[in-house]
Amino acid sequence: MTAVATALATMAAAPAIAATGTPHAAGWHLKDSGSTARFRGLAAVSRTTAWVAGTAGTVLRTHDGGKHWSDISPPGAGALEFRDIEAFDARHAVVLAIGEGEASRVFRTDDAGATWTESFRNTDPRAFYDCLTFFDRRHGIAVSDPVDGKYRILSTGDGGRSWRVLPSDGMPPAQNGEAAFAAGGQCLVSSGSRDAWIATGGAATARVLHTADRGRTWSVTDAPVPAGDPARGVFALAFRDRTHGLAVGGDYRPDQSSPRAAAVSDDAGATWTAAAEPPKAYRSGVTWLPHSRWLALAVGPSGSDLTLDGGRTWRTFDNGSYDTVDCAPDLGCWAAGERGRIARLEP
Repeated sequence: MTAVATALATMAAAPAIAATGTPHAAGWHLKDSGSTARFRGLAAVSRTTAWVAGTAGTVLRTHDGGKHWSDISPPGAGALEFRDIEAFDARHAVVLAIGEGEASRVFRTDDAGATWTESFRNTDPRAFYDCLTFFDRRHGIAVSDPVDGKYRILSTGDGGRSWRVLPSDGMPPAQNGEAAFAAGGQCLVSSGSRDAWIATGGAATARVLHTADRGRTWSVTDAPVPAGDPARGVFALAFRDRTHGLAVGGDYRPDQSSPRAAAVSDDAGATWTAAAEPPKAYRSGVTWLPHSRWLALAVGPSGSDLTLDGGRTWRTFDNGSYDTVDCAPDLGCWAAGERGRIARLEP
């Protein structure tokens, strides 16, 4: 058994090997979602509970490990494109719809999707919200592509029930053509109670922005991933603490190669180092394995990769198409993507 296979088997079996039987083929195991939506939003609560959000205003939820999925889509949301969802537990979640002007909206549920409340609707035609993240159950932020030359930050202090636009004084200028990619709900991520990072692309240089005060002020640094084109940049970030981060991306066009599609940081994103052996293609999602200093997963339309050394080298373990990936504290790891694809990591 290779090191990658051994690691996958260990990760998948750790929570409850007795409940799933003898390990046979460690990796992603597809679940029947009953949907054809493309799911770019994913929130892993546990091995049994996960939420996904996607095209045509679709939100699904499972509470039995993926055996059954409940369609809990907000009423009247069929024309919206959900790209990010953040779940606090099995009953409370916030979902973001992307798009120009009023297409960018935020909804919240407190009863496992039985009812939803629209808590934000963008009224500025220049804004286009891409991702959101929460520092805790009360404090969170969302990011819009640049307005008047700067990324716009939306903030909540009551769990997503209300939102306000933060002043842009502490935001550095955006590059010409720069934007955040709403590809897998990970263009804005957080770690701890105050730190967050924004992944960017589409401009001459791919960059990562960092805040240590919940979005009021930001620093910015270059990232060594493909850039110089509207289809290239950093698409997803993951931080296992406020210091150690991973960046993945590349060129999302399937006919274009993506060399140098991953990077690592060990100083809160102040500097980034290109992976010595990055994934072989564009990747749109990345997550650390909980309770591990070295293991992480990356996914994209052409496959999934595992790192055993904190992001310095990556090895492909699955060729299925996924857009986003997330792991819960109990090591319940999920992936989701096109044509209703949802999978859980299992032995």
